[in-house]
Amino acid sequence: MADRIAVIGAGQMGNGIAHVFAVGGHEVTMIDVSSDALERGRGTIAKNLERQVKKGGIDSGAAESALARVSVNTSLDALATADLVIEAATERRDLKFQIFADADRIAPAHAILASNTSSISITEIAARTKRPEQVIGMHFMNPVPVMQLVEVIRGLATSDDTTTRVMESARALGKTPVEANDYPGFVANRILMPMINEAIYCVMEGVGTPDAIDTVMKLGMNHPMGPLTLADFIGLDTCLAIMDVLHEGMGDSKYRACPLLRKYVAAGWLGRKSGRGFYDYRTA
Repeated sequence: MADRIAVIGAGQMGNGIAHVFAVGGHEVTMIDVSSDALERGRGTIAKNLERQVKKGGIDSGAAESALARVSVNTSLDALATADLVIEAATERRDLKFQIFADADRIAPAHAILASNTSSISITEIAARTKRPEQVIGMHFMNPVPVMQLVEVIRGLATSDDTTTRVMESARALGKTPVEANDYPGFVANRILMPMINEAIYCVMEGVGTPDAIDTVMKLGMNHPMGPLTLADFIGLDTCLAIMDVLHEGMGDSKYRACPLLRKYVAAGWLGRKSGRGFYDYRTA
């Protein structure tokens, strides 16, 4: 019998994670405090499944079955029947700490508690529970249905058994899991975010326009997407939160967030999700 999955958060990452587990044959409960967010998240899953059918990735019957396996709930009490809990809430320490304390209280004793955090310490998160050996990072890449990588992060107390089970779960979804240890930013964002931050400095200092900088990185470095387009896609508030985690965790000035990034976030220019970031996504 397939593991029962609970995904906390119905946003971009949460609904993507729910999508891939449902396609993989799992019963999935997507949990969010907002019923509107849950409705939007389930709608996104339906659209993405339809896209997969059109591209020939799955047939229409499989898509319908996958969507039927996704239920929604506004209460964490739904964690009571989960075998694997994956938290995909906003990248805020206080929020994640509270979610894990609650999940530890509600989820069955055998359940693994995983976080999709892109930078926050798994060891710190695990310390909010009475099962630190069963707490792990399961960092999916965006968009989840398309991207193959899952960064699996061991906290200080994470057991070999927990790590093995999560690695196997990722492989069963057709993903490629890569193990990392618990340092600020892990592997992906410790390398990616300073590059994005440096690209923002190039804009601030007038070295080049966003389009020029992105074109150099696409054509000169063979990146599929320029760093500023990628920052807008990720969300500039998320980029800033990760840079702050890196700066605080490492204590090195090379991780200092660019002042222009702070200014854009303060202005509400968060990228695609707000309609404006380094590029303007608003339609006339």
